[in-house]
Amino acid sequence: VAVAAGRAQVQQEPSAETTEGTGISIKCSHPNIRIGDFIHFYRQLPGRSPRLLARAAKGSREVRDPVGWMSVSADRRWTILWLSQPRAGDA
Repeated sequence: VAVAAGRAQVQQEPSAETTEGTGISIKCSHPNIRIGDFIHFYRQLPGRSPRLLARAAKGSREVRDPVGWMSVSADRRWTILWLSQPRAGDA
């Protein structure tokens, strides 16, 4: 999946699967990101509005619900969202 946001091009797998309680990582590539741009991960459950999970321009950030972390690569070309113990309701 590729998403254009302003001039940014974002690519990630269209879906990922794991079993309940088994950690999963979601990698997002953004090779054309500009200085000062932030990367945002949102969660949208069926019938609900999107909710911000994590936001960063560099480094790593803790994610509280669901528990995990977000890490931006040193060159800012990709980001990983790691969910340590996803539940069925996180789908």
